[in-house]
Amino acid sequence: MSKKIIAGEESKKIPFRKILLWTILIIVAVIQIFPLIWLLDFSVASSTEMFTTGLLIWPEKFRFDNYVNAFQNGHVGSYLVHSLVINVLAVVCVLLFSVMMAFACSRMHWKLSKAVLGMIMLGMMIPIHATLLPNYVIYDRLHLTDTLFTLLIPYVAFSLPQGLFLTVGFMSSIPKEIEEAAVIDGCGIFRIVFTIITPMLKSSLVTVSIMTFLNNWNEFMMASTYLSSPKWKTLPFSVLEFTGLYSSNYAVQFAVMTLSAAPMIIIYIILNKQITKGVAMGAVKG
Repeated sequence: MSKKIIAGEESKKIPFRKILLWTILIIVAVIQIFPLIWLLDFSVASSTEMFTTGLLIWPEKFRFDNYVNAFQNGHVGSYLVHSLVINVLAVVCVLLFSVMMAFACSRMHWKLSKAVLGMIMLGMMIPIHATLLPNYVIYDRLHLTDTLFTLLIPYVAFSLPQGLFLTVGFMSSIPKEIEEAAVIDGCGIFRIVFTIITPMLKSSLVTVSIMTFLNNWNEFMMASTYLSSPKWKTLPFSVLEFTGLYSSNYAVQFAVMTLSAAPMIIIYIILNKQITKGVAMGAVKG
């Protein structure tokens, strides 16, 4: 009986490796979450309190009016709408083009399919800001500056290679017999692509959507170069509204940055399972 009790007590002991693993994971989690905590902390403080010693501060008074000031004087509301419109359109275009181009390059038989796929994949090697000046010259001659297409075109163009890469990998794992059966039943090519193939790419398309959205959400260099009027300015411009020649309202700028990060955090929380599933499936199929 005593031997059984000792064996039961030993089985209840947590292995050292498990303790070490959890300790490392907790440290990594704290390091990852700390910038968000730091951002929230300083967004409810005053600008003078930010220059005190210490990584974090306890404000004498929680200044939630920083967020009110951000909305009223930083045009956060209108700039947020502009960012959502541009990024949602970019995601829709990338998904649509990725599915159609993936089907054309991996399923349809034509001589230059591999060459075209390889040329598009080369786009992943080109930094988006390397085309800053050429794009500006083209937009200026075509009178496209300060328009919706000024940011939409480069966002779609530089997100498409990555989206196509992921979509082709997933699509190649779908049995071709499904398409052959659909052709026998009289389905056209568009019905095959959008009714049969696309629903099977759900995990891949969610991953592509999130990566496209996150990559373009905080982009500022192109936006500041191509946009001069408030008509289509995006959310990062709100930070500049509180930057003066000799001083800046840092507390409100932190509030603006908190509001800018909020949509990405919310999207990740909602689609966390789909993102994890898509990345895991892509790793297995890759």
